[in-house]
Amino acid sequence: MVQLTTPISEEAAASLQVGDTVEISGYILCGRDAVLPKVLKMIEDGTAGELGVNLHGQVIFHTAVSPAGVGPTSSNKLEIESCIEPLSRAGIKLHLGKGQLKKETIDALDRNNAVYAVIPPVTALLGSKTSEEKVVAFPELGMEALHLIKVDKYPAIIGAAHGKSIYTREDKA
Repeated sequence: MVQLTTPISEEAAASLQVGDTVEISGYILCGRDAVLPKVLKMIEDGTAGELGVNLHGQVIFHTAVSPAGVGPTSSNKLEIESCIEPLSRAGIKLHLGKGQLKKETIDALDRNNAVYAVIPPVTALLGSKTSEEKVVAFPELGMEALHLIKVDKYPAIIGAAHGKSIYTREDKA
């Protein structure tokens, strides 16, 4: 089990391999299809500093934060997957979610020394490992606003790293 603490260093991201099991501790961002395009717009406009969170080395969990807790949403939704490359360029090192990503997205992660991890859809378990949460931006989106949460040993499996994916077999022709 690889222990990761946020922010994640370039060296730690580079050392992760497909299939590694990890436990993530520290502060992570939570956002999904409603908010990620808004964050990208802030990056493009040069206003991402207004978030009050340094994106370099950060983890983003593809989820909403509700009274029921957090659980992964499908990372291959168009609005989410299309944000992975530019967010990685902006410094995000680890994307958490569920589902198979396109080869182009996996290659983009590799170019930006970022990785993707799948997290089990176990809301109750994750709730017990979350100690703080606050809205960082876009409160009008309710549970889909950009949140910052503090986690302790969030379990995940590296699903894409260094141009490879857990969802594809190397021996396929």
